[in-house]
Amino acid sequence: MTVTETETESLTETSGRPYQHYVYAYPHKTAYRELPGAPRLADLWAGESRQALSLYAHIPFCEVRCGFCNLFTRIGAPDGLPGRYLDALERQAIAVREALGDAEPVRFANAAFGGGTPTYLEAAELERLCDIAERHLGADLRAIPLSVEASPATATADRLAVLAERGTTRLSLGVQSFVAEEARAAVRPQRRTDVEAALSRIRDAGIPVLNIDLIYGIDGQTAASWRLSLDAALAWRPEEVYLYPLYVRPLTGLGRGTDPETADRDWDEARLRRYREGRDHLLAHGYEQVSMRMFRRVDAPPQGPDDYACQTDGMIGLGCGARSYTSKLHYSFDYAVGMSQIRTIIDDYTVTEDFGRAVHGREVDEDEARRRHLLQSLLQAQGLPVADYRRRFGSDPCADFAVELDLLAARGWLAEAGAGRLRLSPEGLAHSDAIGPGFFSPAVRAAMAGYEPK
Repeated sequence: MTVTETETESLTETSGRPYQHYVYAYPHKTAYRELPGAPRLADLWAGESRQALSLYAHIPFCEVRCGFCNLFTRIGAPDGLPGRYLDALERQAIAVREALGDAEPVRFANAAFGGGTPTYLEAAELERLCDIAERHLGADLRAIPLSVEASPATATADRLAVLAERGTTRLSLGVQSFVAEEARAAVRPQRRTDVEAALSRIRDAGIPVLNIDLIYGIDGQTAASWRLSLDAALAWRPEEVYLYPLYVRPLTGLGRGTDPETADRDWDEARLRRYREGRDHLLAHGYEQVSMRMFRRVDAPPQGPDDYACQTDGMIGLGCGARSYTSKLHYSFDYAVGMSQIRTIIDDYTVTEDFGRAVHGREVDEDEARRRHLLQSLLQAQGLPVADYRRRFGSDPCADFAVELDLLAARGWLAEAGAGRLRLSPEGLAHSDAIGPGFFSPAVRAAMAGYEPK
């Protein structure tokens, strides 16, 4: 495989700015398009392994939409909408299980409920969500890692009791900042007393792993206020902490009228300073770095696959914002960020009867599979085991991506080679959001550029 001049230019351009793109999925959903003929799920899953599937259920409701949020979610839900949504999700689960067939046992290795805010659902609705996963798909939630996202306002005792009883092993709380002024600046209205009360309820519920999300780069944030949020989080001894850089995206609350291409470079430098301060503070307080964003307490219980677990082949996504992955095709429903478009897609989902076909997606050929495999591993602190790559593709990543890796090495973003791994240096990890896009294929970049935000 060779690298074209266009690819080299793209890597050079994207590496110039530290915050280009959070690579939590490749290919990105903005590269998906309507699939010709809407292929049958049974055909897509024919011949695919069912031995270690991942399950993801998407709940597209939040009590408020944060100013930085570009997730597929809507504010609130009219009476009856959550129930109609779960009705549709149940129909989808039945259709997926039928498509998987009985030729090979279906086994799930992990599960996650995300959104949106899954805990927007009432306790009885969360019970039903778990029932759908278990009864229709056969996922034994009490026997596998189950991660659930929550907000302080929705982390109520009755909801947490349901999640704990049904086997939740990890709860991720979106705090973002313990400083009231910063929360308001990010259009995240919350009181610290409410956040602390939610954290207390989570600990009382006995869920083994607590993750706290924090954001750096908020307008007005200083080294001192950032340290305050970090210390407030550490007071709860969370097993995991995620440090997210603030992004301002089109069609989000903070993004209206903002051109991300002309974002102030001073902001880039400020975010890098906050990142390094946060990283060093966590490392000094008994945490290990798993990726640019993820830090785990060194004595935390193991949770199975890490940061990019949901990117492995064999992903079953339920809900109108969820992705599903086979080894050759990624598929989902339509995607939007604007509120009116999201509402339309949710409404269309709730009245869908036939979930036996894939409607939007993107094929993953051998070249894209190589890029995806490299991105999944290289952006993790442990790096890419070269032997795994050779075993899967019959080639060497240093040859397949020679130009890109040479550029990273020239910038000091690759660690010294050793133990058969390609790893990013500490400064390379800091620039993960610039490194990742440099490995996107020209076809994916063109599709993303051609996507019209809606």
